[in-house]
Amino acid sequence: MDKIRIGIAGYGNLGRGVEMAIAQNPDMELVALFTRRDPKTVKPASGIPVYSTNDAKTKKDEIDVLILCGGSATDLPVQGPEFASLFNTIDSFDTHAKIPEYFAAVDKAAKAAGKTSIISVGWDPGLFSLSRAYADCVLPDGNTYTFWGKGVSQGHSDAIRRVKGVKNAIQYTVPVPSAIEEVRKGTNPALTTREKHTRECYVVAEEGADKAQIEHDIKTMPNYFSDYDTTVHFITEEELRRDHSAMPHGGFVIRSGRTGANGETPQIIEYALNLGSNPQFTSSVLVAYARAAYRMNKNGDCGAKSVLDVAPALLSAKSGETLRKELL
Repeated sequence: MDKIRIGIAGYGNLGRGVEMAIAQNPDMELVALFTRRDPKTVKPASGIPVYSTNDAKTKKDEIDVLILCGGSATDLPVQGPEFASLFNTIDSFDTHAKIPEYFAAVDKAAKAAGKTSIISVGWDPGLFSLSRAYADCVLPDGNTYTFWGKGVSQGHSDAIRRVKGVKNAIQYTVPVPSAIEEVRKGTNPALTTREKHTRECYVVAEEGADKAQIEHDIKTMPNYFSDYDTTVHFITEEELRRDHSAMPHGGFVIRSGRTGANGETPQIIEYALNLGSNPQFTSSVLVAYARAAYRMNKNGDCGAKSVLDVAPALLSAKSGETLRKELL
């Protein structure tokens, strides 16, 4: 059986996670890593060849699916459409408010090239998106609530690190316990963004940086922090390494609905994740969807897709017969 040839663009936490996940999927092989750093300075654990991102176009016939591991703030808006014109791609673009315009840009590039690009893959957007969709279809009379954390948000942490004067940083999303409690009761509360979550930021400032300005720039950042009660803690690099090196996350999708002739029967659907490593789990989702992108492209299904457009069986290395026997 020919293996699906996978390439990685970017070798941060997500890229290293993809590298490990590929090893758990015997129908795939990792063939190349692309980096914006000097390739000679990047030493992947798997020993795969490392190339400059500028040389990616010379490898387009050697890679079946390229998994993009850049950040959503500034990397993917450029790289997504660019790489979609060369490869079948998977990415984890997670700026929810900008997904429609990002989808359109990737779709245009992928269709022109006859490629398949699945965007916004991960657990949210991603698996949580599927949970919301299934629950909304099953319980049309109801409300859906999504809670994230407590955990490290890679996208938000990346956004903080790009603020002027920030040397390093990590961000935790924290659900408000009283809000979750009300939702589980089936009271269908009307909750604002601010009432559902708070955000905790731990920042290592560059020497001489204006900390007040850094705090202002973080708290007023649109699409990331401006709609939340956000606390910024300034700490040392040693404290960050000692106390915040793990990257846990998780959360809940809860659909509170009613059925019956007069809506007299309460129904609750809840989907939860408890993750020891956000980037490793997200990477595992990306790899499963790489298999789907490869198969969809083979079937001539080109353009941009989201997880809502992908049949579950396409994610699995198992045959349809085996899936029906073991999981149905």
